[in-house]
Amino acid sequence: MNGQLSSSTRDNPLALLVDRDTDTRRMYHQFLNIGQWLVDEASDGREALAKAIAMHPDVVVTETRLSGMSGYDLCSILRRDSATREIPIVVVTGDAFDTDVANARRAGADTVLIKPCLPETLLAELRRLHERSRELRARHAATRLKALEQLARSDHLLEKSNELQRRILSHVHHRHDTTTPPIQPPVLVCPQCDHTLVYRRSHIGGVSARHPEQWDYFECPNNCGTFQYRERTRKLRKVG
Repeated sequence: MNGQLSSSTRDNPLALLVDRDTDTRRMYHQFLNIGQWLVDEASDGREALAKAIAMHPDVVVTETRLSGMSGYDLCSILRRDSATREIPIVVVTGDAFDTDVANARRAGADTVLIKPCLPETLLAELRRLHERSRELRARHAATRLKALEQLARSDHLLEKSNELQRRILSHVHHRHDTTTPPIQPPVLVCPQCDHTLVYRRSHIGGVSARHPEQWDYFECPNNCGTFQYRERTRKLRKVG
């Protein structure tokens, strides 16, 4: 078939018919065309796999007894490949034993029809699977859209949280020790020996940047101890 059957350009659904019998393929092909389906064919498993990957048909219809690769193996490979795992698969087979049907389903078949299978039956099943596939794709698209919207909202909330955190941090009061405080420490004398105290450091604190406080720390050269001077109250007390 020509390039007009690519999944991105076709208007009608495409069925890939895989059967070693030419007459069977021709019969189904003609009937599906009447039902407004596009059809491509493959006579063996390897050709079918190549066409399924290249064309991404809407449904694959396959016999189990194929040359090169069995229908069971074809189903299994299509189900394992990320490009084809969502394609509905109909197995139309002359192997009517329960074990054969079970093997086909385990391999990945959505539906197993037993030959002789009327074209009308096949067309009805293809329409059902195609409609189900469309609904699933629509649901997946809606789920992806919802997930993207939730992600966008999460990103927005995260950005707002980060902005709020930046604002909070910009107003956080930086409490610290320093030897170059904003207020010059006064000259003080030891209340015990009257010697001039030696300035060591200051602590900048308080409840906020708008209302800072400064505590200056001094030591007595006569080892009378360590003293703290609070700038706001202008009180000196021994702390060590």
